[in-house]
Amino acid sequence: MKPHDLTRFASGHQFLEALRWHAGALWASDFFSKEVLTFSADGTANVVAEIPGAPGGLGFLPDGSVLVVSQADATVQRIATDSTVSTYADFSGIAGGLGNDMLVTPGGHAYAGNFGFALGAEDPKPTNLAHIDPQGGVHRVDGEVVFPNGMAFDPEGVLLVAETFLHRISAFDVRPDGSLSGKRVWAQLGDSYHPDGIALDSDGGVWFGNSPALGDDCGFYRVVEGGEITDKVPVSGAQSTACAFGGENLGTLYMSLNYTTPEDYSEGRSSGVIATADVGRVGAPARSGVAAV
Repeated sequence: MKPHDLTRFASGHQFLEALRWHAGALWASDFFSKEVLTFSADGTANVVAEIPGAPGGLGFLPDGSVLVVSQADATVQRIATDSTVSTYADFSGIAGGLGNDMLVTPGGHAYAGNFGFALGAEDPKPTNLAHIDPQGGVHRVDGEVVFPNGMAFDPEGVLLVAETFLHRISAFDVRPDGSLSGKRVWAQLGDSYHPDGIALDSDGGVWFGNSPALGDDCGFYRVVEGGEITDKVPVSGAQSTACAFGGENLGTLYMSLNYTTPEDYSEGRSSGVIATADVGRVGAPARSGVAAV
């Protein structure tokens, strides 16, 4: 397993998740401050909007507006180009618990996850993804998932989903209308791995944060189809929650590190940091031709 060193990029935040690179800037959601943020090249944060229900997954529509999961009410909020916020879709009828991460395609199809159960009060149980079409229609995705988290498209246009508590990356085929089918295991991981946010490199490898590990297994890893782990960015004492390739030619891996414990997290206490690493690979660019999505 090839190791890589990290460098601190930004600090002074609370619980950072859902890293995205869009329009030349890094984006993130801060769960506890309830802010959607962008970051300047020097790490300075700029508040784009506040989401009272706590922002989760982020995505971007062709018209320039931003979609963000509102966790508490399992809705998707739209941040318009004038910064006004409105409800875009309600997937609470599908969600079993809080809303979670989300992927939005260049064609405007959104796929939103949810916890599926009350974290800390119930055992993990299956749920379903929500497919939100470009008209805002909400559809339940066939194929149960357990704590669906980060998502990405692989080089063949297959949707990859991190199932945190099943220690695996799963895959769905994407139909021309944006609907999903054919759920299967893409990479089964060992029990010490709990994949959270993911990012795809141009060689087809998936980088994932191993959250909530805090010991020797803490860090960000690269896995290839079938389950082989090839690389690691070690992290000390922080939850490794999300990652995204960005910067010039998508050559930098950005990572969110959150210094907290399960007890502190339940009370809204955390110290969030973004770090970077040069891992010798570049990110896969956003696909504009994934079927018709």
